[in-house]
Amino acid sequence: MYNVNTFCSKLGMRNNIPLPNCAITIIQILRQQLTDPGFLGRHRRRAQDFTRECALTFPVLMLLLLQKTLKSLQTHLHEFLWELARGADARQVGPGALTHARAKLLPSAFVELNEAVVLRTFYGRGHAAQVQRWCGHRLLGIDSSLVRLPESQELRQFFGVVQCGNQHGNHESFPEARGSVLYDLLNQLAVDARLVSSTVPETELACQHLDRLEEGDVAITDRGYSGYRWFVQVRHRERHFISRCSRASFAIVQRLFARNEAGLSVIVTLRAPKEVRAECRQRGWPLELPVRLVTIRLTTGELEVLATSLLDETAYPTEEFGAVYWRRWGHETYYGKLKGRLDWEHFSGQTVEAVQQDFAALILLSNLESVVIRPAQAELAERSQGRTQPVQVNHAVSLHAIKSRLIELLASSVPVEEVLTQLTQWFVHNPTSVRPGRKVRRRKFSPSRSYHYQRRVRKIVF
Repeated sequence: MYNVNTFCSKLGMRNNIPLPNCAITIIQILRQQLTDPGFLGRHRRRAQDFTRECALTFPVLMLLLLQKTLKSLQTHLHEFLWELARGADARQVGPGALTHARAKLLPSAFVELNEAVVLRTFYGRGHAAQVQRWCGHRLLGIDSSLVRLPESQELRQFFGVVQCGNQHGNHESFPEARGSVLYDLLNQLAVDARLVSSTVPETELACQHLDRLEEGDVAITDRGYSGYRWFVQVRHRERHFISRCSRASFAIVQRLFARNEAGLSVIVTLRAPKEVRAECRQRGWPLELPVRLVTIRLTTGELEVLATSLLDETAYPTEEFGAVYWRRWGHETYYGKLKGRLDWEHFSGQTVEAVQQDFAALILLSNLESVVIRPAQAELAERSQGRTQPVQVNHAVSLHAIKSRLIELLASSVPVEEVLTQLTQWFVHNPTSVRPGRKVRRRKFSPSRSYHYQRRVRKIVF
């Protein structure tokens, strides 16, 4: 079985030296960007938009949407504007004003803040020492998730419809989208995110994510992506992959499954199947590709076969691949946070623009949380040394704290250091325990049990 402790020792983050706090830099730049005329000009639909003096100005609207809430629009507007004005002469607006204001805003505003501010600063040279890597590589997971959208004819036409039915015929139908995220598994950051129709294959979105991979990055995927076409595309861009193989894939993989022995590592030459040879010739891809196959044993006793382009056994020992692939579980928990804590499927509008704005704001909010909690997480990690049950930041606490103090964080004259210090203390004093090796058996719930969980058990950050 794989050793998680051995894997952790390979991470490139150095905890014994003082590191610059990139959260301060990011928040300072975000404050500047929200009021920058150039930024406004790039992300409004028309030149005359956001020129009148009104309650929902461009930065106010950005903060309002970024504070994603589950409350009614009128309640959210009332509370938000009251806090913004500190209770003095708080202007009252209705949901209709919000609808008109957000029609002027392009979703690209949140995308630029995420990519040009959060990601560029975090991965920039000034903060490179804080970026965790494995053997010098970023581990980037690629996965998608289906999302049910609000009921509207516009969303049906744009994203497509899912028809529900059984042996008695068709029943209800609803619009559905597919969200795909390129996710930094070690640093908990969404590097690229796309929301499209649910009919778009996740493998097609994965190919689009490849444009965001940098030199040395390792793409980690589940068995739904594995195949010669995927492998050769990654290597054609001179990037690396670690992919879980299905039992029905290549013949050599089937033989390894039949052998049922963990700890094996073999380098084989895969040949392009007939159905992709024409595409390979057209795109200049090789018809043969060297791939390393590694077998690992899961804690359940099940054997898995991983395919990777990391061929050097000395630099990348076989016994570490189980722990590396286990990191992909962080992508599943990330979607759990988006759908559970932040209730991704609770959209604040029924238009295409509203859905796209909410999705882009959600990705920015989750990345902002990952950056802000880093000082607290580092302190908790230091305190947990030697403990059988280490502690970490409680995301239910951190997400609620950031959302509730978003105005103070991004739109106030309070020094950034002061706000972050208070938040860090809050996170440190309200941690949650980590139970290594804990394994809860999955159970298939009946519809009534699932309904009970969704209505009365699930915890959501308001």
